[in-house]
Amino acid sequence: MLWRDLRRFTSARVGLGRVGHALPTAAHLDFQEAHAQARDAVWSALDVPALQAVLPGARVVASAAPDRRSYLLRPDLGRRLAEGTVLEAQPGCFAIVVADGLCASGVQAQAAPLLAALIPGLERAGWAVAPPVIATQARVAIGDDIGQALGAAMVAVLIGERPGLSSLDSMGIYLTHAPRRGRNDAERNCISNIRPGGISVTDAAAKLLWLVAAARRLGLTGVGLKDEQPALLEGEAPTLLT
Repeated sequence: MLWRDLRRFTSARVGLGRVGHALPTAAHLDFQEAHAQARDAVWSALDVPALQAVLPGARVVASAAPDRRSYLLRPDLGRRLAEGTVLEAQPGCFAIVVADGLCASGVQAQAAPLLAALIPGLERAGWAVAPPVIATQARVAIGDDIGQALGAAMVAVLIGERPGLSSLDSMGIYLTHAPRRGRNDAERNCISNIRPGGISVTDAAAKLLWLVAAARRLGLTGVGLKDEQPALLEGEAPTLLT
């Protein structure tokens, strides 16, 4: 297969050619532009009012990081709620956190469509779904603080993923059973690369519903919960565990 044929199937930088021992000028400049865009994306911010408009009843909170620079230099601050944050407890609920993470653009575009597919499925499965919590300057583990404050049985954190050279719009979901401060990443399940060029919001919602049902049955998430969701035919609805 020729390199130009392979490039039809991937956005990865393959078959760029060479001039002597160097890349062609066009490929080099394209790389520099993509790198600059990725660096800028790390500094992007959520449009919170726009999210509130499409997520009625959402509560807005902040992490302990006072600004973006602190957030990037002190990951620990992004993992916990700001002092004095109060959330009304809803024992046994399913909590949803929408967080900026390391790239806000994917969350901005994809959180609302995903929740539109997810929340009805959770309610059909008998969950009391708490109003979404929008968290700024947040990292994944802030869901533990939020889930603990709410008394949640599970929490799903929708968060912007680290931008790459070919994707500035990727969102991830982290699911944690019995969230509380001190949980670690081995106790979570992750669905990654949710974006137009990756996993669709419809498929991600179906996968999350399957994981939630399995976690409820087993009483855990993380390394003890394997993603063994059967492959679905196009348009087929997932079969949930009970």
